Order: sequence, then structure tokens, then C-alpha cells
Amino acid sequence: MSLQVDPILPTLTALTWAIVLVGMLLHRLRQSHVVGYILLGALVGPHGLRLISDEQTLAHLGSFGVVLLLFFIGMEIQLPRLIEIWKIVILGTLFQIVLSVAATAALGAVLDWPFHRMLLLGFVISLSSSAVVLKLLQDRGEMESETGRAIVGVLLAQDIAIVPMMIIISLLAGSQQAATTTLTQVIGGVGLIGLIVWIGVRKEIHLPFRRIFAADREMEVFGAAAICLGLALLTAHMGLSTALGAFVGGILVGAARETHWVDTNLNPFRVVFVALFFVSVGMMVDFDFLASNFGMIITLVVAVLVLNTLINAVIFKLLGMNWGTATYAAAHLAQIGEFSFVLAAIGLNLGVVSLFSYQATLQVIALTLTVSPLWIMPFRSIAKVATRQKD
Repeated sequence: MSLQVDPILPTLTALTWAIVLVGMLLHRLRQSHVVGYILLGALVGPHGLRLISDEQTLAHLGSFGVVLLLFFIGMEIQLPRLIEIWKIVILGTLFQIVLSVAATAALGAVLDWPFHRMLLLGFVISLSSSAVVLKLLQDRGEMESETGRAIVGVLLAQDIAIVPMMIIISLLAGSQQAATTTLTQVIGGVGLIGLIVWIGVRKEIHLPFRRIFAADREMEVFGAAAICLGLALLTAHMGLSTALGAFVGGILVGAARETHWVDTNLNPFRVVFVALFFVSVGMMVDFDFLASNFGMIITLVVAVLVLNTLINAVIFKLLGMNWGTATYAAAHLAQIGEFSFVLAAIGLNLGVVSLFSYQATLQVIALTLTVSPLWIMPFRSIAKVATRQKD
């Protein structure tokens, strides 16, 4: 008698063994796991060796992975510490977005792009990867350093900025969505920002049913999951990103005093879904598309890394950092982040970008995420030299 095997089991088994083998290799080479996950996804995915070609399963794992990933990232955020450097967080992010849009507008003027396309691509390149950067800062123990807090603050502000970005793009693209939909998005965005501000100014936060959860570890786990998935579902119904809702849920759970156990108890899930998310990013790399448009894609990748590093370095310098530290912090923000996938998809659905431009954008995002750890390395050496000279 043959046993029925769940179709997802072979996929997860293959991914798990591949991650173990690649992880062992990267450990020897002293490279970030993020690079390995993305390369692995590209290798085994539908555009590589096609060992895993179930794109529907991939989409579900990737989307759910993003939700949990941003929830855990939100738990790492310490809002009171970030309020101390509000000028860097607010002004730095605002100037960075404006300059990114200006750069794409200059290119768009040459290529005769419509304004909403310039704006969309400017928004896309202005968003950095919280997942990649926070993982690198954690691995090096730099989360609570002055530079680390500045980087985290800008990442948080960028993640919040996606709310008005999504609304602006929808309006400028002439979307036929009802006025009530736009109003719901605005209310949702303002509500999320208000919740974050409330968390930041409160000295102490208690979650409902804390006494029951304190006596039952299983219910503690489900309580945290309920907040994560509940806010993700709420933001989805408001026309916003599910990942953004999960991110704010993570901030709330991280700020509550009763939830110090969450990180310890749920950390294994974070490890698994971070890996699955980046593997899913790697699977978006289309080798045929890259081969056909290699020169253009590589040029765009280099241009994005250089442009974002330059823009952020100048901003950090003007806001008080020395050049060494400013360039080091800026290099962390050079890649294009996971929320940019959301913006690119919105642009495709609204007809702001063509399918070709969308595919090119996906390849550029995936490649900047892949090379980001390597891009940061020389700037870290520069920062160390600058610090020694200052001392």
C-alpha cells in the first residue's frame, strides 16, 4: 500500500538539505547566510536547475515568510532610542527619498518617461532592505552602536514611508479605485503611524490577557502570532501591505514587557522563514532574462549601489557624522529592499511599468540584495581607519 505524500514535503525537504549544505560552505568562507540563501534560490528555482518549480507554493512561502520576517524585525526596534536621533531618522529619510526621485527623474527626462513612472522607480530605489541590514548588524553586534541606531532609524522611517508611497502612486497612475478605498488607505496609514508614535511615547505597555498568557507558554506563542497575523490581515483589508501590518505588530509585541519570551521561544521560526524568504527572492532571478539583458542589468545594479551610497553618505555627513562613518552607514542602505517588490508589483498592476521593466526591476532588486554584504565590507574597513585617526 502506497502512502500519500503532501506535495509540499519534497519541496521543503530539498530546501532544507540544500540550505544545510550551502550553510556549511558559507561558514568555511565566512560569508553571510543571506548571500547563500539567495544564490541557492536562484540555483534550484524555476529559472535555474528547476529542482523546485512549484511557483505557487513558492509564492505562498515567500509572502508568509515576509509577514513573519517583518514581525520579528519589528520586535528588534527600540523606539525610545530612535527618538533621540530623530533628525537623522526623519530628515535623513526625507532627503534620501527626494534625491532618489530626483535622480530617476533626471534619467526619465532623457528617456521620455511619464512622471508617475519616474516617481515609482525613485520610490523603489529609495527603500533599503531591513531584513538584510538588520541581520548583518546583529551578526556583528552593531545594533546598539551609534551607527547601527542611525541605520535602523532610517530603515524604520523607510518602512513607514511605503504607506504614502503606495497611495501617491495609485492616485497619479489614475487608478479607478473608489474614493472610499483611498480614504481607507489614508486612515490605515495614519492609524499605523499613530500607533507607532503611541508606542514610542509610552513608558510601559501591557497587552490584554497578560495574566492568562503568563501562566501558559503555549498561549503566549499564539497570542504573539494573533497580533502579527491580525494586524497583517487588518492592513490587507485597508489596501496596505500585510508585511507592514506585521511589522507594526512586531513593534507592539517588542515594546510590551510581558513578551520578553517571544524572541527566545519563536526564534527558530524566524530562522526558518528568513531563509525561505531569501530563497524565494533568489528564485526570482531569471538567468535567461539576465543573459539577454546582461549589460543593462549589471549597469543598473552598479548604478543603484553607487547612487544610494553617495546620496546617503552626503546626508549622514551633513547630519553630523564623519566621512568614514557616514560612508559605512550609507553602504548598508545601498541595496533595494523587500518592500520595493510590493511597489514594483503595484506599478505593474496599474500599468505604470511594462512587464519587461517589472522583470528588470526584480532582477536588479535580487542582485543588489545578493551583493550587499560584499559591498559593505570595504566601507567597514574605511570606517575603522577613520575612527582610529579620530582617536
